[in-house]
Amino acid sequence: MDLRRIRHFVILAETLNFRRAAERLHMAQPPLTVSIQKLEAELGVKLFARESTGVTLTASGRAVLVEAKRLLFHGNQLRETAKSTIEGTGGTLQIGFVGSTTYGMLQKLLPLFRAEYPGVELILREATSVDIMQQLEDNALDIGLVRVPLLQASRATLVQLEHDEYIAALPRGNALADKGLLKLLDMAGESFIMYAPTYASGLHSTAMLACQQAGFIPRVTQQAIQIQTVLALVESGLGVALVPSVMQRFVSDKIVYRPVVDVPPAAAIGLALAYLAETESPAAARFRALATREFVPDKRR
Repeated sequence: MDLRRIRHFVILAETLNFRRAAERLHMAQPPLTVSIQKLEAELGVKLFARESTGVTLTASGRAVLVEAKRLLFHGNQLRETAKSTIEGTGGTLQIGFVGSTTYGMLQKLLPLFRAEYPGVELILREATSVDIMQQLEDNALDIGLVRVPLLQASRATLVQLEHDEYIAALPRGNALADKGLLKLLDMAGESFIMYAPTYASGLHSTAMLACQQAGFIPRVTQQAIQIQTVLALVESGLGVALVPSVMQRFVSDKIVYRPVVDVPPAAAIGLALAYLAETESPAAARFRALATREFVPDKRR
């Protein structure tokens, strides 16, 4: 159904005069008459009763007017939705994130994005970096906030947002907690809580590499997928762990964090934004620009 004819009908119903309606619509009167006749033929009812002084709405016309106004409203909403989606100021944005982004990164990015683009609906999904990258490939996510390094091949582009380093997480009461600074070799005799190699491959490989370059292979007694789970196991006294320094924000009276002075550069870790350049939506591009602005240093300064 042509929304232009619906609008012609509504304006005529409001003015009840073809000349005045034509003036409001900025059109000649004969095309308006033809438009109303075509609408009546399409609906199969008479909408107006013609009189010498003008026109009046029929019972059918009065009933149709209510729905016609509603239809015009939703038509305008549809146009605005389409426009805002194309411009990246509306629609939905699906973001996958790893748990450690909730220790500062998400708290910074989400309020800023909502303030700048209130028309975009955010859908947030927590997952591992491996799962997030797969969901990006499957077009189930628009943006991923993942922990790097990533060991699996991907078509996604990565923008490094935060650089981090390993620190030691120790159960309170562990003998190493009495030291202010640690070397990796200090931890050689400890039971380790380690990251699962399948689902947290980047953290697993870098933590193992750091220990091996220090001259020992850690004695792994427990494995976990999420960093928060690793810390929960440390809290339980099951062992020590190497965790990203940002996790010091996870405060517990059962955990002591200590700097490790000799973590090799090859074991560098961090957080990155992942996206597929060939299918990036306007809203995703706006989120990426905001994240880059807030976290990536401007080298020109």
